Amino acid sequence: MTRTFKVLSAILSYPTAALQDAIPELRTAIDNEALLPATVRRQFEQLTNEIATGDLYDLQERYVLLFDRTRSLSLHLFEHVHGESRDRGQAMIDLKSLYENSGLEIAATELPDFVPLFLEFLSTQPRAEAYELLGQPAHILAALAERLRKRQSTYEAIFRALTALAAAKPKADDVSALLAEPDLDATDLAALDAAWEDEPVNFGPNAGTGCKDGLIARIRAGLRPAPGVAAATPQRASRR
Repeated sequence: MTRTFKVLSAILSYPTAALQDAIPELRTAIDNEALLPATVRRQFEQLTNEIATGDLYDLQERYVLLFDRTRSLSLHLFEHVHGESRDRGQAMIDLKSLYENSGLEIAATELPDFVPLFLEFLSTQPRAEAYELLGQPAHILAALAERLRKRQSTYEAIFRALTALAAAKPKADDVSALLAEPDLDATDLAALDAAWEDEPVNFGPNAGTGCKDGLIARIRAGLRPAPGVAAATPQRASRR
């Protein structure tokens, strides 16, 4: 198990009193594995200091404004790739299958592309394989880091850490394409309502033309063992 991924998953979850109390233990786990670069470690320390010492209600309000009310900061990976297109459903099925093939059971309320859940899954995988899988959405993670940097949010540290750990580094063109998408202020309620309106679902042979299908192909490829390598034995892991 790579505990660093489990720690990053916890820190990126909704703030609670239990999370605040666990900060010293989480820091120790990061220190013991020593996987993060020094610059990222400093950013991580600042974020964990804020969580440990901040007013819980203020922390929760900040979290909701960032990740629940700002579509461009959504913690659901396929939101940034497929939006509301029908391809998103198949992507969810593929990713859920990847989890299940490794023995991870997902609670009914969880969506497979939720970043904290994805990180918890990665924590159960051999480290090299986890780094490889993390590289697939690296452009999404890099774009999220940049948007958080613009907001001067210390949550930037999580996404800088993930980008640093990923086996494949994000392509500049892919990151730029994501950053070109609208990035609305969470306090602009009218603009947010318009952005979250249901998008039409198109059917027919060209329905998926505007979607980026590379991530789907890579997720599907992740279901297959590399040539000459036996499939990993499933490990049981469950989220409560």
